[in-house]
Amino acid sequence: MQRYFATEMKDNKLILSDDDHHHIKKVMRMNNHDLIEVVYDNKLYLCEINDISRVDINIVEEKEEKHDKYPFISLIIPTLKEQKLDLIFQKGTEIGVNEFIVVPYERSMVKYDSKKESTKLERWKKILKEASEQSHRLNVPNIKLCNNFNFIDELDGLKLICSTNEKDNYIKDVLKNNSSYDKIFLAIGPEGGISPKEEELLEKKGFLKITLGSQIMRVETVPIFLASIIKYEFTE
Repeated sequence: MQRYFATEMKDNKLILSDDDHHHIKKVMRMNNHDLIEVVYDNKLYLCEINDISRVDINIVEEKEEKHDKYPFISLIIPTLKEQKLDLIFQKGTEIGVNEFIVVPYERSMVKYDSKKESTKLERWKKILKEASEQSHRLNVPNIKLCNNFNFIDELDGLKLICSTNEKDNYIKDVLKNNSSYDKIFLAIGPEGGISPKEEELLEKKGFLKITLGSQIMRVETVPIFLASIIKYEFTE
């Protein structure tokens, strides 16, 4: 069943966005009395289309969904070309990432124009929303754009750096020894890797260096690889 995220609730009526109206009428070609799932405030509702012309919907019932308990996963990723970031946002959302923090590392090949950041952010939020609907999530991941690493002082949880200098500390072993954490932050560097200065800073702030093994992966592959391992390790 098709799922959507409501923008608000008024007088016990769920309100969908104009984009969702278009999708329901023109893409899905739904009709009156068709059923859809709508999420609002992390709650899932079964709804019936009352008037397709206005996409007016009525709540039929609130549904309960049981999900496995996983830690909060936050990816600290570099500024990248749009195609690579799109892939990370889409697939990371499908796997279950809760937060994406985009930061310009020293060796980032792509630098964003601050004047265009708001436009990019809106586009990325749309990708996250659509991926959340497709994968039947009850929430849409957060996304933050940061100009520096000052935000790391506020992080509380298991903090890991993917380091090409580390050879022995595998993420599987780290997760087994730190299974009590409910939040995991993963710092993933750009194509040129994390600079020694940045790595030293992150270590001072409590980040542990991990290795992904002997094979070298593309930047856009690493977040998907790591998120998959975490979900596997914490699946009961």
